[in-house]
Amino acid sequence: MELAKSFEPADIERRWYPEWESRNYFAAGLDTTKPADQSFCILLPPPNVTGTLHMGHGFNQTLMDALTRYHRMRGFNTLWQPGTDHAGIATQIVVERQLEAQGISRHDLGREKFLEKVWEWKEYSGGTITRQMRRLGTSPDWKRERFTMDAGLSKTVTETFVRLYKEGLIYRGKRLVNWDPELHTAVSDLEVVQEEEDGFMWHIRYPLADGSATLTVATTRPETMLGDTAVMVHPDDGRYQHLIGKRVKLPLTDREIPVIADAYVDMAFGTGVVKVTPAHDFNDYAVGQRHKLPLLGILTLDAKINEHAPEKYRGLDRFEARKAVVADLEALGILEKVEKHRLKVPRGDRTGVIIEPMLTDQWFVAMTKPAQGPNSDGKSITAKALEVVRSGEIRFYPENWVNTYNQWLNNIQDWCISRQLWWGHQIPAWYGINGEIFVAHDAEEARALADAAGYAGPLSRDEDVLDTWYSSALWPFSTLDWTPEYPAKSNPALDLYLPSSVLVTGFDIIFFWVARMVMMTQHITGKIPFKHVYVHGLIRDGEGQKMSKSKGNVLDPIDLIDGIDIEALVKKRTTGLMNPKQAAQIEKKTRKEFPQGIPAFGTDALRFTFASLASPGRDIKFDLARCEGYRNFCNKLWNATRFVLMNVEGQDLGIQPEGSMACGGKGPLAFSFADRWIVSRLQKLEAELAQHFAEYRFDLLAQALYHFIWDEFCDWYLEIAKAEMAGPDEGAARGARRTLVRTLEALLRLAHPLIPFITEELWQSVAPLAGRKTHDSIMLAPYPVADPKKVDEAAEAKMERLKAYVSACRNLRGEMNISPSLRPPLIVVGDEGEVKEFAPILETLVKLSGISFAAEIPADALAPVAVVGATRLMLVVEVDRAAEQERLAKEIEKLEKQVAQAKGKLDNESFVARAPAAVVAQEKERLEAALAALDKLKPQLAKLG
Repeated sequence: MELAKSFEPADIERRWYPEWESRNYFAAGLDTTKPADQSFCILLPPPNVTGTLHMGHGFNQTLMDALTRYHRMRGFNTLWQPGTDHAGIATQIVVERQLEAQGISRHDLGREKFLEKVWEWKEYSGGTITRQMRRLGTSPDWKRERFTMDAGLSKTVTETFVRLYKEGLIYRGKRLVNWDPELHTAVSDLEVVQEEEDGFMWHIRYPLADGSATLTVATTRPETMLGDTAVMVHPDDGRYQHLIGKRVKLPLTDREIPVIADAYVDMAFGTGVVKVTPAHDFNDYAVGQRHKLPLLGILTLDAKINEHAPEKYRGLDRFEARKAVVADLEALGILEKVEKHRLKVPRGDRTGVIIEPMLTDQWFVAMTKPAQGPNSDGKSITAKALEVVRSGEIRFYPENWVNTYNQWLNNIQDWCISRQLWWGHQIPAWYGINGEIFVAHDAEEARALADAAGYAGPLSRDEDVLDTWYSSALWPFSTLDWTPEYPAKSNPALDLYLPSSVLVTGFDIIFFWVARMVMMTQHITGKIPFKHVYVHGLIRDGEGQKMSKSKGNVLDPIDLIDGIDIEALVKKRTTGLMNPKQAAQIEKKTRKEFPQGIPAFGTDALRFTFASLASPGRDIKFDLARCEGYRNFCNKLWNATRFVLMNVEGQDLGIQPEGSMACGGKGPLAFSFADRWIVSRLQKLEAELAQHFAEYRFDLLAQALYHFIWDEFCDWYLEIAKAEMAGPDEGAARGARRTLVRTLEALLRLAHPLIPFITEELWQSVAPLAGRKTHDSIMLAPYPVADPKKVDEAAEAKMERLKAYVSACRNLRGEMNISPSLRPPLIVVGDEGEVKEFAPILETLVKLSGISFAAEIPADALAPVAVVGATRLMLVVEVDRAAEQERLAKEIEKLEKQVAQAKGKLDNESFVARAPAAVVAQEKERLEAALAALDKLKPQLAKLG
């Protein structure tokens, strides 16, 4: 198979992915004869079914695919379980907006017809993200793809709901939730974005009921005072202790409310007096529960003032009511002052409207209450989730994320699982006309339960649906086709892959998804969902800013793979922006940053970039320059392979077919120290990569591969092998050719999990020459495993000495500005024996015309001398004394200016104290480098007189 002259990723990717998928290479392994520790499973965090691939997906899925390919090559039973989430809110919004454009609402259609429209939209757009995943080279078992609204998964949702309800772990109650007034539904914390905005703090005087004084409270939401049910102070605050238990008149109303004491109050903030509105603030709600305060909701579900407020405010929008309340307070003379205040405002991530804490009837999962019934172990699902991490049954990587997990679970609130939507899993609960509740698998069972309870009236099903995170919490076992009869009734996938091996996820959903999967899987199946949790940071732009359309800094992984011209990129970034000024700013920024658009980097370069960025930490700055660097790396690997093929094809490699290590009877094999060195270094690389995979250090894995392939294999061994193959010793040439192909073939297998396309293409040409047993694909070939017997420390030490000689000679060429076309001779004073052995390689790598040995460097020699150990080296060149003096003087002058500049900065205490540590360190490095160069150049100038 002849390789093209240049690496063209698009052609390769277009050919290989359909080939892999059509041959069913991604299929789950179901070999039950393999040991239990040879099963590897990873769950795809289900993306929105109607979503598109973003940088976070690309990053996350690259790491998951690398792990999957690695274990598949190791011969494990391997399953990467794919699937998508129905994304209740996001999908319903899309379809509703489409209907609105036609002048229709979902209520005009009715629930059944509306859901038909949603399913139509899902069929139309549902495959976009999985098609894009294929472009990324991911290798999940697509035949096992699941959707949270599939019949099987929906059945599991119903079964678990009914089971938890019977056990007393699911209940219906009135509690405070995040409420989106535009969507008219409760939303999760993850769907609420806390944004810093400019606002105001209103200071209001509340008069004591006995008229003796006033208490000043401060609030950022004065309209909520209409729902106040107390005023509180800290119990230790001497200013107010005498007022605890008294009452105040609530301004603008005819109510009196008590003064209570609670340690929640910050005595140092504001006046130390806080208004309490339990029905419209989460912290106040907790206070209200402790003090048994009334819960007075004063907002309707569309955020207008309701009947519990004074009549003059009823029907006003919350922000209109704010203006009216402030005006009335001012008219009464009890608005003490108004201050500008920077505050965090909760907004719905889908609608952008301000979220209201709202008291509504919802369904909840009890997080701290033990299950009821004969199978109860007396522990809550939260306690058990904490225990499996504390015991080490589930491990976090990096380990510090355990603290985040524990902190959330130790302060957990009951989980609101109902949403006021139509798209999703409808809650399996039926109501009687007097509020009776019957939770059942279907209407027929609900009727039977009602009859058994003596209720003969009509039943109506709850119209709400379950929170998307509920079905996602069941993902580890629902996707493996769990049934209620488990474990008595099982299937091979469930037996082999629960628990899965590792969950790869961002830190932002440790609470919402990770912890809940642990709780639900453990409670329902008795097993943990996964053994390891690898937590990675979040992809941000090169300046550390969150990628968002409003900032105009979003990058699309597919654009990085295929490339995009500047006009298309500008259009993409500004389409849909309502603010023309903002659009103009984003266009200007984009044209400045990408004047030519974004070049096509190909999938492999993008994947390698993602892996290289996977360092422990919260934020990952995506640098486009890295993509360019790793595209060059792919080119380097391509060209190195072409070089190897051109030098070994048709030659005797000393290799028989089917992996025989015999020479083939065509002549002797002689392996040089350089051959033994590269093989030794390869063993260490194989061991290092295995460790990095085990510890989920993809950044170190990418770094090790890059260094070995670029530096050790391409820059050193290829050049040495070139000299050996051109030499007179046929045994050494044969040994070099054999080592070349064997090392390259192993490197391709080592790199395959990160860069699958280029390695597959190259391997098809290299593997037959390397004598490896034929496989249809590199992804089915075994992953290389280190052989300690092939580690050769002596050869490595010898190679380091050769590198020192080569580097010294190259430095001499650089110092003398010797043209690459000139081949000067080298004079050596010192270790004659070793240098003679190195001579052919030195002459090739340093471009020498020859090497001679002398007792001393000539006294009148003007050229610089390099020292390697006890050996001195000098290139024999004719030196123009005057020109060299002038050149050295200029270079010394330039370096002395650099020294003065660096010292000036470092001697400046203000600079050292205020500059970033990295900048200070860089200045120190510059100073040290300049001083070292001066130490070499000044003696040379002195020698020239």
